[in-house]
Amino acid sequence: MQNIKPLFIIPARGGSKGIPKKNIAPLNGRPLIDYTIQTALALAPQSRIILSTDSDEIADTARRCGLEVAYRRPDALATDTAGSREVILDAMDWADAQGVDYDAVVLLQPTSPLRSVEDVENAMALYTPDIDMVVSVTEARSNPYYNCFETDADGYLHVSKGDGMYTRRQDVPPAYEYNGAVYVINPQSIRDMAMGAFPRRVPSVMPAERSVDIDAPVDLLIAAHLLHQ
Repeated sequence: MQNIKPLFIIPARGGSKGIPKKNIAPLNGRPLIDYTIQTALALAPQSRIILSTDSDEIADTARRCGLEVAYRRPDALATDTAGSREVILDAMDWADAQGVDYDAVVLLQPTSPLRSVEDVENAMALYTPDIDMVVSVTEARSNPYYNCFETDADGYLHVSKGDGMYTRRQDVPPAYEYNGAVYVINPQSIRDMAMGAFPRRVPSVMPAERSVDIDAPVDLLIAAHLLHQ
């Protein structure tokens, strides 16, 4: 792992539409957020971990899981329209005011309970100060060279990328999708621009079985099944 000084941020807004109280929903007898908290605690001291929440219930749950909670997300950043960048910047500003010395921000979303400590270490090992972000990905189920299609001006389907001549999936260039598990972010880059505008993004590949993102009730069932494997 690179010799970096990370600031871990766990974003956990109280409101949730798909799953009520999603971030603390039970998963195999533990609140969902506990999986992420234990991963962070295995990698950093309490002083380098910030839980960003507007919810007293989430904060209390985090404390019961062993995480000290001193920071409080402002109400203005607790709405459906609040962006990830603004949430990260506010937590960074608070860390700066506390005198925390860090040179990388590691964002760990509670909705990725199957992410391992090693997955985070692998992403951190790829980080260097001359890139904007290392982001965890998994191989996309749909590949733009093979089975992703778009319609042309006449309404006919054409493969999204390439000439459509690939006949075997194993021959196509790999395509990846973000899995939401790990983001290792250059602090100056996030201050300068939105993450979607980062020109220097490096992938850290994770297997599909650890890339479940909890968004709907069925995802909790899938995660519970995989945890028993």
